[in-house]
Formats: sequence, C-alpha cells, structure tokens
Amino acid sequence: MPAAKPPEFRRRAVELARAGDQPVAKIASDLGISESCLRRWMAVDDVDAGRREGLTTSERKELVELRRQNRLQAMEIEILKRASAYFARENVLPKG
Repeated sequence: MPAAKPPEFRRRAVELARAGDQPVAKIASDLGISESCLRRWMAVDDVDAGRREGLTTSERKELVELRRQNRLQAMEIEILKRASAYFARENVLPKG
C-alpha cells in the first residue's frame, strides 16, 4: 500500500484537477498517483464543501470514534454481566 499523501498535497492536487487545464489522468500521472485516487479526493472535497451529499471527513472520523466506543462499551457490559452472574451464583450456593 502506498504511503498516504499529506493533506496539503491532496488539496493542491484537487485544485489542479478542478482548474481544468489538463485532463485528470494527466495530472494524476504527473503527481505519481492513480486517476481513481485523484477522483476519490475530488469526491471527498465535494462532500466536505457541501456540493455533494454524504459524510464529511470530520463526520466520518466522529462515526469511526463512536463505533469504537460502542464496541468497547459492549465488551464492558458483557464483562459486567458475567461478573454479576458469577457473584449471584456465589451468593445462592450454600457455603461449606
């Protein structure tokens, strides 16, 4: 997998593609990236700018974080359920 490009590089590449001086494929090859990569960056920029429907970059990051927290909380709840069941059994059985 190629290394991720810095945000400034992405922004400038999108600006070049939007200028329309050259075809997107030519710009992408000059920058050393694939055409599909540049088109994806353009689509993400459209969403972030509100020109297109979809999740913005910040909303996507927030969604990833919330899903991670949700998984963590589900695991914690499962641990607490098992612990409470264990201690409930311990209190019911006669000690001897």
